[in-house]
Amino acid sequence: MSKIKVGVIGAGGIVRRLHLPDLDQNDNFEVVLISGRKESRLKQQCEAFGIPNWTQNYEAVISDDSVDAIVVGTPHPHHVSWGIKAIETGKHVLMQKPLCGDMNEANDFVEAVEKSNHTVMCLPHFSSQVYKIRQMITEGAIGRVSGARYRTSHGGPEIYYAEIRDLFGETDDDLWFFDAKRASVGALFDMGVYAISHLVAILGSFAKVTGFVTTFDKPTDLEDVATLVLQTESGAIITAETSWCDPARTGEGSIHGTAGKFTIPGRDGAAVSLHTPTSYTREHAPVDVQPVNCEDANPGNMHQHFADHIRAGTQPPLSNAQAARHVTEIMLAGMESSRLGQAINLKTRVDNE
Repeated sequence: MSKIKVGVIGAGGIVRRLHLPDLDQNDNFEVVLISGRKESRLKQQCEAFGIPNWTQNYEAVISDDSVDAIVVGTPHPHHVSWGIKAIETGKHVLMQKPLCGDMNEANDFVEAVEKSNHTVMCLPHFSSQVYKIRQMITEGAIGRVSGARYRTSHGGPEIYYAEIRDLFGETDDDLWFFDAKRASVGALFDMGVYAISHLVAILGSFAKVTGFVTTFDKPTDLEDVATLVLQTESGAIITAETSWCDPARTGEGSIHGTAGKFTIPGRDGAAVSLHTPTSYTREHAPVDVQPVNCEDANPGNMHQHFADHIRAGTQPPLSNAQAARHVTEIMLAGMESSRLGQAINLKTRVDNE
């Protein structure tokens, strides 16, 4: 089986920390060319992972006929422009999150994907827990979903960037996340995208959003705390929370229904727990809590999942362009709702329902 030749556009921190180490261990791929702004970073990554070529010219990666697939790891305002160029030149694309901060760009991206016969995977990638919960909800394990909550938050991009500086052996401070002109969006798009994407992956499309967004602590004009209240088409009320002001870190969720609930992570070390009532006539009757075995729903890790769909000639069922566009609309509508003080109706939908 021939290897998929990979090129990288924007070989910076997230590529160095997340993508290259895993691609290096995956027999499906061979990274043949990386590009980025800083020569020192490119040379270091080529040496660390045995990559033969680097360039500071992104167009050279796009036009290289030996490249089968491209990882887009640029700052997010540049994701879509390079992603569309890669798609239009016949490459498979793995898009770093978030897709973008502009609805016109999101629509253009989906249009380009729908015209292509190549695989386009838009992060985040989802674990077996998400696939298993989706399956069990469809099977009626918790009845009709009535509500949910998901929170993803951490102490801020300065903590992440300190790790990146150490990886590259740097001492400069080029923290573009706080610069509104360079980043354009803040914590909602950086960390909230995980909470919202997980809710979309599990529950499907949302119909309406009310947002509460503020700058609480960080030295930026961008949002560093946000909570969105979402409504499904069936009427369930869902909350998605995020923050750059949570150094104790949070990554948890719960899905509530008329016959039980799921908690993520679960109780006593379980990845997921299923909570079901033992009585509908006694308020203080015990709730039965069981671990959920998710092994049979494992999609593989991020890059393996990408490879599997390239080989099959298909699009990922959850981490796809339509879902990324819907998540983008939710976040933009949440920002607008906070500004206007009113709920915003959503127009896009996902196609995995």
